[in-house]
Amino acid sequence: MAATHGAKPHVFLIWGGKGWIAGHLEALLKKQDKHVFTTTVRTEDRSAVKAELDRIKPTHVLNCAGCTGRPNVDWCEDHKEDTIRSNVIGTLNLTDCCFLAGIHCTVFATGCIYHYNDTHPIGGPGFTETDPANFMGSFYSETKGHVEEIVKHYANCLILRLRMPVSDDLHPRNFVTKISKYERVVDIPNSNTILTDLLPASILMAEHNDTGVYNFTNPGAISHNEVLTLFKEIVRPDFTWKNFTVEEQAKVIKAGRSNCLLDTTKLEKKLKEYNFSVPEVHEAYRLCFERMKAAGVK
Repeated sequence: MAATHGAKPHVFLIWGGKGWIAGHLEALLKKQDKHVFTTTVRTEDRSAVKAELDRIKPTHVLNCAGCTGRPNVDWCEDHKEDTIRSNVIGTLNLTDCCFLAGIHCTVFATGCIYHYNDTHPIGGPGFTETDPANFMGSFYSETKGHVEEIVKHYANCLILRLRMPVSDDLHPRNFVTKISKYERVVDIPNSNTILTDLLPASILMAEHNDTGVYNFTNPGAISHNEVLTLFKEIVRPDFTWKNFTVEEQAKVIKAGRSNCLLDTTKLEKKLKEYNFSVPEVHEAYRLCFERMKAAGVK
């Protein structure tokens, strides 16, 4: 969809309105003085979705709804029908309803559909947007990989692949909060999404009616130990942690966990068109933890 000029003001409707990332987007849009609404209507309920779109009449939908499981993705292994209803049927239904109504739809998706392999080893090239998903270790990731293959063909749809999202506080959903509370952590380089850096870009891309799939992370990869070392250095000097291997980790989790580097070339090139840049992940973490410290987070 091409950007329109002289059209009515943008109206944003955030789906999954009570969620963590949805809250950040709502605050950001309000700070930018944008018209923004949120909803908790179930994405799989077609009549309710249509009624909500007709009531709000948004120009842009931001879909933050979905099932990640509580307390983690292991939940999805035992609730497969619920996971399908939310992550597959719901995503397709909302995107389709938006398409029929001429509304741009941004899907906040996941990059946890890949895993290091022989052609993409640790320290090697990252996975691009056109690489087929190769991680089927969790049912959550399986549903996400399958639905992306279908929904990417909608002409109104922008798919942003987040990974291990991090906020400037220690919210329970924050990747840093999670690993800081684990008894032991693996130490593998991964792509991460620092929300302060990336969420403004998502609004920018939506407003320009960009479509297609984008790896939506900070450039580069950072290991768990590197993250926690910076956390200890800047935020919590007395913090300690222990490591264990992926094999040891597998004994205490039900579903496998994705570990990968996503190539951000496509995203960086697109954002350059808008004079917007995203810091490399090590620098981004340092800045994030400095913001935490300044805000009194411990």
